[in-house]
Amino acid sequence: MASEVLVPSSPAEAVELFGDGDGTTVIGGGTVIVPELTHGRLEPGRVLLLANAGLDRVSVDGDTITLGATASVNDLLDLGIDALTACARNLADYEIRGQATVAGNLCVGRDHEAPRGDLQGCLLALDAQVRSAGADGERTEPLEDFLAERRGRLVLEVSFERPAASAFAALEYPHTHEYTVLAVTGARTASGETRLAATGVAGSGTRLRAAEAQASDPQASGTAAVGDVSFADDAVASAWYREQTLPVLVRRVLSSLQEPA
Repeated sequence: MASEVLVPSSPAEAVELFGDGDGTTVIGGGTVIVPELTHGRLEPGRVLLLANAGLDRVSVDGDTITLGATASVNDLLDLGIDALTACARNLADYEIRGQATVAGNLCVGRDHEAPRGDLQGCLLALDAQVRSAGADGERTEPLEDFLAERRGRLVLEVSFERPAASAFAALEYPHTHEYTVLAVTGARTASGETRLAATGVAGSGTRLRAAEAQASDPQASGTAAVGDVSFADDAVASAWYREQTLPVLVRRVLSSLQEPA
């Protein structure tokens, strides 16, 4: 059991209680942390419960969408963004989607059994910005930078611009117990820029920059994507299988983005 349980009632109080994050375990929806506590794999000194911290707001201001840290995955289904809707529906099951939070999905890491953090790739493709707090105060930065240095950070909100088009493709694989084996998200901006990202690769979600550079040629882009990432074996699939499948998913996403709206 935790020696201290903190229950902030506002975003400001959450930031204050989190401090520099040292020795503090944050619980949003609890879909990852609670099982760890239940099975004795995690014994935190301090627990910060965010359920009543007022960080669950979802707002739309013109083309700018802002997701509070504790907005649920189910909250993403009504935003009208094809890739985000498909990614959210593909994540786990209905009960988990109702509890799992945006920030929890961004902060979770891969374990030895299966990849996690499905939203990371989708929000990377949407060029999301993350506002977080920590020892050096608050800062807003690209999600890619946040993922590289997320330890000791408390996510407050995530924002991005509505894309002109987006698409999501995931590897359908039997007996994976709702884990996403491999997925690719693509987004096209109003200016015509194409962004691609993948999850299910080794480490966190990853931008596919070499693939993006050849986005006008789906075949070449799919081939280039393999060089953008590394792959890992786990309980649901092999690195080899993922490497063979990534180009296929890239081609599917790019083909969808090229289709008329």
